Amino acid sequence: MKSPDILAITPGEPAGIGPDICIEYAQSLHDFQIVLLADPQMLQARAKQLNKNITLLEFKKGMDYTPAAGIVHYLPIALPEPAVSGLLNRNNASYILNSLDSAVQGCLDQTFDAMVTGPIHKGIINESGIPFTGHTEYLAGKTHTEKVVMMLATDEMRVALATTHLPLKDVPQAITSDSLRQVLSILNHDLKSKYGITAPHILVCGLNPHAGEDGHLGREELDIIIPLLTQLKAEGFNLTGPLPADTLFSPRNLANADAVLAMYHDQGLPVLKYQGFGKAVNVTLGLPIIRTSVDHGTALDIAGTGQADIGSLNYAIRIARQMIQAKKSQQ
Repeated sequence: MKSPDILAITPGEPAGIGPDICIEYAQSLHDFQIVLLADPQMLQARAKQLNKNITLLEFKKGMDYTPAAGIVHYLPIALPEPAVSGLLNRNNASYILNSLDSAVQGCLDQTFDAMVTGPIHKGIINESGIPFTGHTEYLAGKTHTEKVVMMLATDEMRVALATTHLPLKDVPQAITSDSLRQVLSILNHDLKSKYGITAPHILVCGLNPHAGEDGHLGREELDIIIPLLTQLKAEGFNLTGPLPADTLFSPRNLANADAVLAMYHDQGLPVLKYQGFGKAVNVTLGLPIIRTSVDHGTALDIAGTGQADIGSLNYAIRIARQMIQAKKSQQ
């Protein structure tokens, strides 16, 4: 019998809706195995708060798996202090990172086929005294990956970022020929290897309004972006750009594109999130493992109320499984 895919899920901030959506997701029957890397007492308490029936089973590598609704397999990660819905606790920040570390290690040693991450609260992790920029940068460090690319996707659109969580004033200095080459190489490679796209067509945004308007609104396009795109096209990349970001995201342009590369976080993601918020997935490209994530935050105000929508978690899991199958087909 073919063994099922095994996905590690880190519910994220224990005071937020991450545990809620995981418990809700477990209410349905699936032909693959999910393993929550979480505190079992927290899961049981949250299920009771949500009025959901779950049966907790500790995950063991190689265990037999029989699909059943309401069964929650977990790998125990102990909370330092009990979690209260909607109430952040800096003393529990280490728990969040411990769950990520266990998921990464499980993917590296092939216990898990992929990891899916729930929402975290960056502020409370930093308040605990642990420097933390975000999932993308943290996972790159843990897997000793020099360069990764953050990409958000819906069924209609994929938007990757040339820079991630930087103040806007620092973006121009971060846009270099070397960094763009790395980002576009990773994006092109992973669209092929993780999405099964033979010759990905990538639209590239300009950095400045109107893509610099021939240097009148900035020279980054003339000095950096255009020469680099010309080089990559000569190497076989299928690229179009740099294009003005205010007109790039038109149905006509997107109909013939496999992905868009935006120069900075708020250039491309507002468009994607307007188009598909709650139905999008965050993907980290360039890692030696498969990682997807929900596209929303911790929603502390509705944690424990039963109002959380599992749409983004559904999509993150679906995309992770598609990537698993693409990877297996190439082996």
